[in-house]
Amino acid sequence: MESHVQRRMIPIVHDRLTEAAVLALQGPRSVGKSTVLAEIAAESGVDVLNLDDAAQAAIVESSPGDFVAGPAPVCIDEYQRAPSVLQAIKAELNRQFAPGRFVLTGSTRFESLPSSTQALTGRIQFLEVLPFSQGEIADTREDFLEVALRDPDLLQQSPKLPITARDEYARRVCRGGLPIAVTLDGRARSRWFASYLAATLAGDAPDLGGLRRADDLPRLLLRLAGQTGQLLNVSNAARDVGLEARTADHYTQLLTDLFVVRKLPAWGRTLRARTGKSPKLHVIDSGLAAHMMRLSADKLARLDPASLTEFGHVLETFVVGELIKQATWHADVADIGHWRTHDGHEVDLVIETFDGSVVAFEVKAQRQTAEHDRRGLVHLRDLLGDQFRAGFVLTTGELSGRMDDRIYTCPIDRLWRAHA
Repeated sequence: MESHVQRRMIPIVHDRLTEAAVLALQGPRSVGKSTVLAEIAAESGVDVLNLDDAAQAAIVESSPGDFVAGPAPVCIDEYQRAPSVLQAIKAELNRQFAPGRFVLTGSTRFESLPSSTQALTGRIQFLEVLPFSQGEIADTREDFLEVALRDPDLLQQSPKLPITARDEYARRVCRGGLPIAVTLDGRARSRWFASYLAATLAGDAPDLGGLRRADDLPRLLLRLAGQTGQLLNVSNAARDVGLEARTADHYTQLLTDLFVVRKLPAWGRTLRARTGKSPKLHVIDSGLAAHMMRLSADKLARLDPASLTEFGHVLETFVVGELIKQATWHADVADIGHWRTHDGHEVDLVIETFDGSVVAFEVKAQRQTAEHDRRGLVHLRDLLGDQFRAGFVLTTGELSGRMDDRIYTCPIDRLWRAHA
């Protein structure tokens, strides 16, 4: 399926190559970075240097300068397998600095690699490649975030659309957006997720160092996956696994650097309110989260208390993931986080642009909204004043409308519709 999906980031890559000497595409394994790189290389008539091939990586390590002097753009896949290539790129740029010289992909966060940040400081830009969005899967151009920032009232003017049932939301959550997983169902998808996790943790984590016992990392990850959509509590996860707090903190950072989990930071510490500092945790893909939590679409569609709670958490991860994907396509997004005050006000996702405009989102698994669902959004609006562009309570229902000044309710499925 991956070869047929039109990735929204391709035009963004072309645009960035007009200004950046080195562009690094970062993201989870098997997310489509290599496919994007191959498309860029084919358009330019150049080859891709695949460092995920151990033999090729060894050759490059022996003489990296010979491999970075080719015609632009030099395309290097999984550069972290031969880190010395970064110093060779720096030397090449010292000889000839120009935009669009190098495109790299990496499955580990650039800052986590030894000495990597010193080698190309000021010469490299980053783009995060995330799992397929729902619109990419359906070949629909999503513009929800774009319209929310420009004219949120337009989002209330969409024509009557089919209602997405709860079991369909559950199916989408469990499918996620990792390209291969999207093509599979049932046990085949579960087996793929299991293999994916094993390969990622065993293949990439040791390269980052500090991994004492390899079997502790997947055990900790399973406990952290149970916290998806919630405030990160490493201490609780460490206690369940029997790890020291310092080791658990280090392992959690490893999982972040491998793009398995995301720590969504606290936002708004400069506001006139005592805000929390703890990040929220989200597994990078809702399908991966559901797999680790042993959740099926049928289980999530049930109405018992446990299923309702689990559905709420993993649905938040799904929705936050979809909005962050749209944020990566938007040139004006400056900051992303969650907001929580010590007196109980909270908002699941806050997106801020470079001019200070803010849109905020609260995710609810129920079909109808109540007064308290917009409490956090209203409080944030009152603190921000004109800086607050719009706030949305996103639900599994079909109702759409204005709830209050610049506060709206909207079905979650509007996220992957076209509005403009």
